[in-house]
This record gives sequence, C-alpha cells and structure tokens, in this order.
Amino acid sequence: MMHRVQAILSTLLMIGLGGALFSSSILAGATALLALAGIILVARKSLEQHGWIVPKELRLMHFAFWFFVLVSFCSWVFEGFSYEGGKNLGTHARLILFWPLLLAISYSGIKARGIFTSLALISISVIILFLIPLVAGSGTLEKLLATRFGGGVNPISFGNIALLGGMLTLTGGLFFARNKQYVLAILVSFIGVTAVVLSMFSETRSNLVALPVLLLLLLPLLSKKLRIAGAIAIIVITVAAVITSERMSQSVESLVAAGSFDRSMEIRIEAWELAWDIFRAEPFSGAGLGGYTRGAEAAVATGDIPPVIGICCTGHAHNDILSAAATRGIPGILSWAFLIFIPLSVFGRHIFNMHAPTAHIAVAGSMVTTGYLLFGLTEATFERSLFLTFYLLVIGGLASALFTELRASCYRERKVRVSATVITKNEEDHIADCLQSARLVADEIIVLDSGSSDRTAEIARQYADIVEVTDWPGFGIQKQRALERATGDWVLSLDADERITPELAREINHHLADPDADAYKLPWAVTIYGKRLDFGRSGRAPLRLFRREGVRFSDALVHERILIPEGRKIRTLRGRLTHYTHRDFGHSLEKSAKYAWLGSQEKHRRGKKTRTMIYPTLRGLMTFIQVYFIRFGFLDGAVGYLTAVTYAQVTFNKYAGLWTLGRPAQDNRNTE
Repeated sequence: MMHRVQAILSTLLMIGLGGALFSSSILAGATALLALAGIILVARKSLEQHGWIVPKELRLMHFAFWFFVLVSFCSWVFEGFSYEGGKNLGTHARLILFWPLLLAISYSGIKARGIFTSLALISISVIILFLIPLVAGSGTLEKLLATRFGGGVNPISFGNIALLGGMLTLTGGLFFARNKQYVLAILVSFIGVTAVVLSMFSETRSNLVALPVLLLLLLPLLSKKLRIAGAIAIIVITVAAVITSERMSQSVESLVAAGSFDRSMEIRIEAWELAWDIFRAEPFSGAGLGGYTRGAEAAVATGDIPPVIGICCTGHAHNDILSAAATRGIPGILSWAFLIFIPLSVFGRHIFNMHAPTAHIAVAGSMVTTGYLLFGLTEATFERSLFLTFYLLVIGGLASALFTELRASCYRERKVRVSATVITKNEEDHIADCLQSARLVADEIIVLDSGSSDRTAEIARQYADIVEVTDWPGFGIQKQRALERATGDWVLSLDADERITPELAREINHHLADPDADAYKLPWAVTIYGKRLDFGRSGRAPLRLFRREGVRFSDALVHERILIPEGRKIRTLRGRLTHYTHRDFGHSLEKSAKYAWLGSQEKHRRGKKTRTMIYPTLRGLMTFIQVYFIRFGFLDGAVGYLTAVTYAQVTFNKYAGLWTLGRPAQDNRNTE
C-alpha cells in the first residue's frame, strides 16, 4: 500500500511540473492535491515513524513562506479588505501549502534521480508547445521566429520558466553523466539545451541577464580541469545570445547611440519611480495589496505618469522588491528577502558537497532562487499565480530530495583513531547516556571527575577506558588535563549533558574517512523542558572535534576556548549535537547563576571592568535580541522565548557581577 501511495505522489509531482506551461490549472491542481495528500496521510507522523526528524532548515523555509503570507494578509486587513488586495492575497496564500506539500513529497521518498526526471518534463513541455503550431499547421517556423513566442501564455512567463526548466534539466544531465549513465545523460542534456534555446525565442531580456549566472552555477559540478573551459564557454554563449536577440540588440543600440532606454524600459522605469514614491509615503506599512494599483490609476488620472502605465502596469510595478515595498512597506521587503534568500542559503551551502546527488540538487535549488531573484528585477514574479505556484512546487520538490539525499550522503568508514574526553562532577543522571553515545565515534573514552559526591565515577568506569578523580582548577585547565591523556589522532571533547546522535556519528565517521578540515564545529540542538530547540541558542555551533596535535585549551575558569594552530581549516558539520542544558527550571536558575558568577570572576581576573550599570543592561538586551530575533529563537515558541530571557539574564548578571567586583577598589579610593 505504501509503495502505491508513493507512486501516486511522485506522479502528481511529475504532472504538476510537466503541465505547468500547458495550463496553470494543471500546476495549481497537482500542487493542491499533493498538499491535501500531506494532510490526509498525516505524512509528518508517518515520516516520524520511519525515523525522519524534521530538519532545522525545513522549519526555516516554512517560516519564510508563512511570513510572506502573513505580511500580505495584514496588509490586506489594514487597507480595509479591498477587492484588488483580496485578489493578490489569493495568489500569495498559495504559499500556505508549502508545509503539507513538502511532507507529501518527502513521504514519496523522492531522490535525485526522481526529481531530475520530473524536472526534465518541464523542458519536454517547452519543446511540445513549440512543435504544436508547426504540426497543426497553424503557423510556420518563419512566423514563429518573427514574433515573441509564448507557448499560449505570457511570453515573459514562458521565457523565464522555459529557461529555468532547461537549466534544471541540464543539471540533471550532468547528474546522470556523473553516475555514468551516458545515454540518458546525453538525451536529458539535449532536451535541456533545446529548452534553453527555445526560451530565447520569447525575446525576454531578463533571460539574457539570468543565463550567464545560471550557467556559472554549473561550474562547481565540473572537474577542476573543465572549469576554465566552462567559464570561456559561458562568455561565448552569452555574447552569442545577446547578439542574436533582436530586442536586446535594439536596447543596446538605443542606449549607446541615443543615450536612452527603449520605450519598454522607459515604461518600466516610470512604474518603478511610482512604486518608490508610494513606498516613501508609507514606508512602514505600504499602501496595501491594492495600493499600487490605486496609486497608478490616480497618477494616470492626474497626468503625473503616461496613460500607458494604466494599460500595462497597474497590477504591479514590474519589479518584485519595489512591488513588495509599495504594497507592504518594510515588512514586505523582508518577506520577499526571506522567500528568496532563506531557500538560497539552504541549497547554497551544499553546492560543493562531495556527495554527487546532494551537490546537483543544491545547484538546482540555487538556480531556482537565483533565477527568481534576477527575473524579479523586471517582473513581479510573486504577483503572478503561475510564477508563485511554480516556485512553491519546485522548491518543495527539490528540498524534499535534498533532505533525502543528505541522509544517505554519509556512508564511508572512519580511518583514524578518535579519543573522546569528558569532564564531570555529579552527573550520574547524564553520564551513562553521554558515554554510550560517544562510543558511536570514539575508540577511547577519557573521563576526569572533579570529586563527585554521587555515583558519577562508578558509572563512568562501566563505559570509559580511563576514569580519574582530580581536584577542580576550572573548566579550561581540567579539559586540558583530559586532552593530555588522549592518545587518538582526533579528539572529541564532550560535556556530560551532550549526546552524539546516530546521524551525527555517521557524519563524523564519514568525514574522518578522508578529513576535509582540521577541526569541526558541531551545531547544538538544545533540548530543554521537553522540547528540542532548532534556533535561538541552538544557533551556536561549538568546536568539539579536532586533530589532537598542537591543540590546547585556554585556562579560563568558564567558557574555555579550544586554541587551534593558525592556518588550520575549520568546518561546520550539519548533524546536531544534542545538549540537555537544564533538568528543570530550578536547575536552570542554579546553573545560570553559577556560570554568570564564574564569568564575572574570570573577566575580573583578566582586568576587565564595568564602570556603570548601563553596560550590563545593554549587553543583556543585545543578548535577548540576538537569541530571540537574529537567531530566529521565536520559531521555538514559548520555550524559545524563555531561553532567550534566561540567557539575557545570565549576560546581565555576568557584567553586573563584574561591576560589583570593581566596587571595593572604587570605594577605597573615595575613602582616601
């Protein structure tokens, strides 16, 4: 039954992508059905039953899509529920489908091969649309080439999506070539190149801007020897495309000869100036979803702008960011930026991944976001249903495939010896689980206990190779002692309240099979009050894994640092280091106070001073802003807020304590 459902979901994805240019209804229908399947099948629970943990990056992308819709909704409400705004909101609201859509595609288990096969259907549809009038006899090749070909839709929409589909297909061709499926690679690449060429018949100038950038994204997929040849080929292809484009040639000639833009660009500039004026009038809220349309109509009526604007450019400003700014103000600009740059960052960080399927999917995803960024310079892509729904489906499909391939990307066996070091005091509740998780990676486990009054040392001896009971000189010195007892090539430094997950262990062992760095940071997944935090304090990635030779710990009492020799390369892994920070709220208060006071003493020992209480207050406030807003801690809900407040309090207490340590000396001077 499960296989049947997976096949249906994969088929729906193919229908949506392959039929996007034939009919926006096909695209919208397939997208809606996939989202409905995600809800009906309760895909999230099903995935969890199969051991699927919601990736942090997915939650971040979910926020980007929801924030865009929320800003649009608020804008519509504040402008008084206008009819024109309601139509735009109906388009934007499709992004609500992202979460169930992606869950449904994830449930289908789509991989690189499946997603690239689906994307090739876009290029096939471009070819079919071009051939239909020729076969039907409704037009000749000469006639088609003499006009802006649009395949039955707006030429701009057709050209942009056809170009993007062709480039995604070409990426798939390189993927099949990488897997030595040469016949399939040649076929898919030919289809992709053909779609790219046909997209140029739309005479869409934004295609010529986007083409070299999208081609550049292919270079990381080539061998180092071929990249120079590839860069030269990109220059040649771009020049040839510009020369053979009649509209682009005319634009260039007009600009060079007369020093002015052609009429089409002049109209766009008029629309952009109008949008900018609307934004300046109401920068914090914008004029509402229907505000640009009303502003354009009013400006035409008063003669402030040419009447042609009222014919072609009343619905939007032909620019994504200016349309967002005019209608939704600064929140609208942010919502557009999140929608583009959050997915771009998710895909972009994996472009150079050594796992070929992951790298190719990452390039494809980066192409989509980059393409929409460039198309949006002269077109309001997110104001058009076809563009927005296509973005939703393609990003959803690629993200699902990316997370599937990332889980399968770590398969190599470690070749070096690893020592794990742990320092403890009264950690009997944590130590067994910590050491058991460390054994997934470590060949040797060293525990230094600082005179625990509970069974910590006794329990540790059941799992560790070396257990010693010592005095307590401070965190830095104690960890250095543990490091000096390590004999492995690499050292994994853990705290007793941290856990190595099986996924992280697999990634560590994979990288240590052929290390691509000298040290690795392990992103935290703070678990507190029964909830795993993906943001806020979990935005940190402490250095935990490193080559032993030449490394030492600082002698700080608290918040010690690992001192890596200069010139050594440090990378951040994707897997999460589970951190059970606090047992309960009482433990949180106790631990926070202890660390704050130790931090005060450490700074005082180093000669640091705080002369007024203004500085501790500002530092506490900045910590809250950093944890809750900059690191997206608000996405972790109520626990995320409590965590941000807790760390802000710790920061305040640390510098307030430093202020008190400086008071006696100040008082003595005053007495004298």
